[in-house]
Amino acid sequence: MNRIGSMLNAARRALRLSKYVAVSAAVLAFGQGAMAADAKIPVVAAENFYGDVVQQLGGDRVEVTSILSNPDQDPHLFEASPKTARALQHASLVVYNGADYDPWMAKLLAASKGTQRVTIVAADLTGKKGGDNPHLWYDPATMPKVARAVREALAAADPAHKSAYDANLAKFLDSLKPVDAKVAELRSRYAGVPVTATEPVFGYMSEAVGLTMRNLRFQLATMNDTEASAADIAAFERDLREKRVRVLIYNSQATEALTKRMLKLAQQSKVPTMSVTETEPAGKTYQTWMLTQLDALAAALASGDAGAAKGKTQ
Repeated sequence: MNRIGSMLNAARRALRLSKYVAVSAAVLAFGQGAMAADAKIPVVAAENFYGDVVQQLGGDRVEVTSILSNPDQDPHLFEASPKTARALQHASLVVYNGADYDPWMAKLLAASKGTQRVTIVAADLTGKKGGDNPHLWYDPATMPKVARAVREALAAADPAHKSAYDANLAKFLDSLKPVDAKVAELRSRYAGVPVTATEPVFGYMSEAVGLTMRNLRFQLATMNDTEASAADIAAFERDLREKRVRVLIYNSQATEALTKRMLKLAQQSKVPTMSVTETEPAGKTYQTWMLTQLDALAAALASGDAGAAKGKTQ
């Protein structure tokens, strides 16, 4: 009888142990699933305006690292660091500009071992290549394409939250409507008005507004860090002195001696000036950044209007 009791007790212990193992396995599996569900998608953006778009679409489901994020730094002087390379190794999604604007990204990606990541290149989405104006984020057509590609990548990486990404995309596209409306308003008033710039940073937006851009060879020389010809410098100075242009647009992140000279000449000649940046300022979204600069353009053009009207009456 004792032998039978011992066998029963052993059977009960085995049953309890099997239940414990089953419950423990279930808890562990749930914990791993919860961890996967709670894990954020690691994203690296070469420029902070692309990082901002990813953040707006991904919300609390993404962890975004933006490499170029200082509006006071000249992005042309940027050099990649080991920290940048490490971030890329862990990224599931990488977004960068392309068109030779951030050539260090292609080199870092080639050297990185991350095989599962998705890479979005704005230049590829917009059909631009090296030699084209690389400041693609100033083209109103660019960010909707980038946003759609980001939504697709996030939904593929995290299908459980696809509906949230879809809703965020719709919200983002809707939030661009005031930018498009401002562009249309300025185009209706100022299409064909001559302006100039120290560099083609704002070029695509100027085209969208319909402005006539002058001194393009000078701008390309500045962008490519080569010397402008004496004839191109003289033509630029003549446009400012004789007020042949309504506004001077200058890149406040890359002010070298010659561009500072043109800015000073514009101020002396009472040609309205407008500052633009290549990096999204702190405290702004892509949308508010674009609207702020379009408002600044509107103010400069209106000031140029007043100056032109005054000149006619004298």
